[in-house]
Amino acid sequence: MHEYSLVQALITRVEAEARRRGALKVHGLSVRMGELAGVDPELFQTAYDTFRAGTVCAEVPLTLKQVAASWSCPTCRAAIPRGAALRCQACGEPARLDEGGDALTLDGIDLEVP
Repeated sequence: MHEYSLVQALITRVEAEARRRGALKVHGLSVRMGELAGVDPELFQTAYDTFRAGTVCAEVPLTLKQVAASWSCPTCRAAIPRGAALRCQACGEPARLDEGGDALTLDGIDLEVP
C-alpha cells in the first residue's frame, strides 16, 4: 500500500507550497493519475482522507483526474489503437506510451493568499 507514502509526500508538498506563498488557507487540491501509474484510486482517496487530519489539507477536498493510457509512434506520431500490437503499422517503429499515462501528478493547489 504505497498509496499512504504517496499521500504523505503530497501533503508535505502542499504544506511547503502554502508556506512558501504565505497562504492563509488551502481550498482545493487536484491530482492527475495515469492508468498505468500503479496507484489504486480508491486506496489513494482513503489514504488522503485518513492522513489529511491535522494538516493544511484537513478541510480540503481532493479531486482525482484519471488519465487513460495511450500509445503512439515516436516517429510519425500515429496513434496506436488500444489492444493493438505496440508497433506502428505505418512505419514499423515500436510504440511509446504517451505522456501522463503512467504518471501521478500534482495538477493544482487552490490557495488563498493575502
